[in-house]
Amino acid sequence: MKEIQEENEVNEMNLKDLKEKLREITKEFNDSSEIFLKQGSQTFIKRISVKSTRKSNLKKWKQSGSTICGGNGRGDKLNQLSYPGGIFIDKHRNIFIADWGNDRIVRWKRNENQGTVVAGGNGKGNSLNQLNEPTDVIFDEQNNSIIIADFGNRRVMRWFLNTNQSEILIHNISCWRLTMDKFGFVYVSDREKHEVRRWKKGEKGEGTLVAGGNGKGDQLNQFNVPTSLFVDDKQSIYVSDLGNHRVMKWRKDAQEGIVVAGGNGKGENLNQLNCPEGIIVDHEGQIYVADIYNHRIVRWCEGDENGEIIVGGNGQGNEPNQLSYPRGLSFDGEGNLYVGDLENYRIQKFGLISWKRLNVEYIL
Repeated sequence: MKEIQEENEVNEMNLKDLKEKLREITKEFNDSSEIFLKQGSQTFIKRISVKSTRKSNLKKWKQSGSTICGGNGRGDKLNQLSYPGGIFIDKHRNIFIADWGNDRIVRWKRNENQGTVVAGGNGKGNSLNQLNEPTDVIFDEQNNSIIIADFGNRRVMRWFLNTNQSEILIHNISCWRLTMDKFGFVYVSDREKHEVRRWKKGEKGEGTLVAGGNGKGDQLNQFNVPTSLFVDDKQSIYVSDLGNHRVMKWRKDAQEGIVVAGGNGKGENLNQLNCPEGIIVDHEGQIYVADIYNHRIVRWCEGDENGEIIVGGNGQGNEPNQLSYPRGLSFDGEGNLYVGDLENYRIQKFGLISWKRLNVEYIL
């Protein structure tokens, strides 16, 4: 912060109020590279120049992950996993894992060396105490339950953790992934119909179409096998469009989406994806993508042409700095990154090591 003397006069100001105004200006114009607010007839400020580099606000993680779940080969023991898919981390850092190959949901508490079966685990089947290739799970804190994409049974289920009772929420849907927004609406991707639908709590029937639904294709109003979902606070929906090798963003009530990652054909260049799955969008609007067949996690800023590899990308393998078909993706409350490492049968944690704030210069 500088005070500039002009014509032997020094502008005096309330620094506390001014700093708050500058923070508001920075937030409002975060996407701009250069902004000038010139003097008006009633202002004492001669000029404000805000120069920001959005990418300086990026987090970095350790490049070698630590195995916190599984990693003991493929199997059905409590310290093993079999093709882990979607993962969800609650505020206590309990990790819920859709253990696809074992037809169960496992909860792994912090610092434990084995998990607990909290749903399924009674063999493959369609009874209310069974699952069939579950692909995703989310935790509903409001009623201490989990919601499961029971893909093989074409249904979405709720499982109450206190009573171990379950119920079917949605019937006859090719459900691959799901998510919940801050209002309690549940969103489900349908691989067969190439669409995303939304259900409010207690709603039965077909729900509301919110993205896609125009057949299989690569137009902006279409998907080719939609998979993972993320919904932000404005109810914009981010969808991993697996067969089109891109991530789409559909704003609330939009008739078509925009490409926010990939969309340049299948490949390994930084402007490409190869079958994207798990996605997360942080508060800065940065998009994190599990790039399955490139064995890496990539971050994209909306509007950028290229992404950036944040972990993996060192070839397929089982070393701490490698991944093998990553699918699930999640953050804990401290910003550590968790990856469902499918064919290594493990969950990897990559610790957050730095977080650079916006590089903003104020000149008055």
